[in-house]
Amino acid sequence: MSNGRQGAALAFVKVMKGIVSSDPISNSKHDKKVIWLSVLFGSSGLFNILLLGVISLMVFSRRQRKSRKDINDSSVFETNLHVFTFEELRKATDEFKEELGRGSFGIVYKGVVKYGSKTQVAVKKLDKLSQGGEKEFKAEVTAIGRTHHKNLVQLLGYCYEGPHRILVYEFMSNGSLANFLFGIPRPDWYQRVQVALGIARGLVYLHEECTTPIIHCDIKPQNILIDELFIPRISDFGLAKSLELNQTQTHTGIRGTRGYIASEWFRNVLVTVKVDVYSFGVMLLKIICCRKSVAQEFENEERAILTDWAYDCFREGTLEALVENDDAAMNDIETLRRWVMTAIWCVQEDPLQRPAMRKSQLNYSTVLLVFGIIDDLMHYAFGLTNSTPPN
Repeated sequence: MSNGRQGAALAFVKVMKGIVSSDPISNSKHDKKVIWLSVLFGSSGLFNILLLGVISLMVFSRRQRKSRKDINDSSVFETNLHVFTFEELRKATDEFKEELGRGSFGIVYKGVVKYGSKTQVAVKKLDKLSQGGEKEFKAEVTAIGRTHHKNLVQLLGYCYEGPHRILVYEFMSNGSLANFLFGIPRPDWYQRVQVALGIARGLVYLHEECTTPIIHCDIKPQNILIDELFIPRISDFGLAKSLELNQTQTHTGIRGTRGYIASEWFRNVLVTVKVDVYSFGVMLLKIICCRKSVAQEFENEERAILTDWAYDCFREGTLEALVENDDAAMNDIETLRRWVMTAIWCVQEDPLQRPAMRKSQLNYSTVLLVFGIIDDLMHYAFGLTNSTPPN
């Protein structure tokens, strides 16, 4: 046990080898654990990345489908109108830069879109936070989206994307009838006559020639646009009411603008297209006289309220006072007389006593208008006869 051989033999004993031999096994198990843990955590991380990617893709796809549904769901309105994206209209208006006007539920901007060729348009951006704006948008698309007439403004398309509700109209270079009438110099008498006739034709179409009648509910100079040929176009159908087939009257809340609203709106009764006839009568007097319904500049109170003053001038035979300093109108006194009679008949308090916007052959030389008016029928409006005009 004490010699070198024994020592060497003892050094060769496998006890150490046994101890040493246990290390690779232990290391192997450790290495396997490390490998499995690495694989496990590596796979888990990869799985999490893949899972995150799948979830992101699902969310993106869902948003895309919703966006496409919002953008392309034109079937909701049953029209063939072009559907614009918000981005298209944002670029078309140069970030909604040039404002043309403001309404109750939004702002109108000037823009240029590629509609066939480059076309100037009026882009009406409705207030996305307003419930009224949403109702106006749907009413306008539904009403004017299925109409086509030379005296109605043309709706080219719309945007129904997310919170955005935007209407795209053809651009009218001469602005509104209000600007046309009250500008300087006063527009020519014969131009005013043609404008009034055009508006009447547009109302005949809405009331009698559409598949179902449409009551505009807000006829006023600000809602009549004038194109480059001075042809009037009825616009702004946000308050319009479409009737059902064979329906002639409806019940709805008060609509319109003060000064143009017929009395039946305030009596909580059924309304008909005659509310538009009343508004047209008020506007017709403005077209004749080129002045507003109420004018504070007149010292004579009798001249302050246009409808009252026009009635007095007709009864007293002083129609020239309505168009003073307008030589063309004073030289066409018979035409003037018929226009004034028509306007006064339209603003009768009882809707049954107002004329219908009945279509007839237009005869400019005698100005029979679209009402087929003759003098003995007009007398009814002033209590001079007991005859009843047709509705």
